Amino acid sequence: MGRNISFRDTYRITLAYILLTLGAIVFGLPFFWMLSTSLKPIEDVFLIPIKWIPNPIKWNNYVEALTAVPFGRYFINSTKITLLSIIGHLISCTLAAYGFARIPFKGRDILFFLLLGTMMLPSQVTIIPLFIIFKQLGWVNTHLPLYIPSFFGGAFYIFLLRQYFMTLPTELEEAAIIDGCGYMRIFWDIYLPLSKNALITVVIFSFMGSWNDFFRPLIFINSPDKFTVPLGLAGFRSEMGNYWHYLMAASVVAVIPCILLYFFFQRYFIEGIALTGLKS
Repeated sequence: MGRNISFRDTYRITLAYILLTLGAIVFGLPFFWMLSTSLKPIEDVFLIPIKWIPNPIKWNNYVEALTAVPFGRYFINSTKITLLSIIGHLISCTLAAYGFARIPFKGRDILFFLLLGTMMLPSQVTIIPLFIIFKQLGWVNTHLPLYIPSFFGGAFYIFLLRQYFMTLPTELEEAAIIDGCGYMRIFWDIYLPLSKNALITVVIFSFMGSWNDFFRPLIFINSPDKFTVPLGLAGFRSEMGNYWHYLMAASVVAVIPCILLYFFFQRYFIEGIALTGLKS
């Protein structure tokens, strides 16, 4: 019986690894094709069958692609907007989540459900009133509409952090209250140090949402010198659409920060996602 169970477990694990490997190959093929195309001469881009290994390797494609348009400026703009958005989400969402999780006040649950209800509204629904407000403030064609809203919270990040805060033992908070700590001292000295995984999860989500955002910059930004990386890639395609090897080279460079971020923080990300759903 022991051998049968061991064989069955081995079979399931092997099958799971095979399926995961096949899934990884399928989902990784577009990236491999993009990387391969970025190193090919133009005449090899649309060869059939696909020439996966470039010969010769054209490293100069990256230099020519990144100097054809001011990608350096686009990267600086995207980096500034992304960092400020992350800072805004961390400040506003942690405070709001802590209030919803640990501070009792009248109407707390009703407000929280109203907050969750805002997650059901697509961003396209609110973009027109937001545009009118930002235009009256004189913020159109600036980067302010792209990161200032993050300082007023985000429903998904508040929900994520609130779920995590509720998994932390209340005994720590009770002991701190006995020692004379107020809510802010408890938040700063107890909850934040214990919430590294959840905070890193918020950082990753905020980074991905801001770095890859195309819709909002398209609405609020008009000047090319204020373009972000997604807008720069769109403009690059319209100007040099026939040079697919250059476009793929620029796209590889644009996606590298996302890959590096997830590569270095994937363990914290997975743990944060897992722990935020333990208690509702």
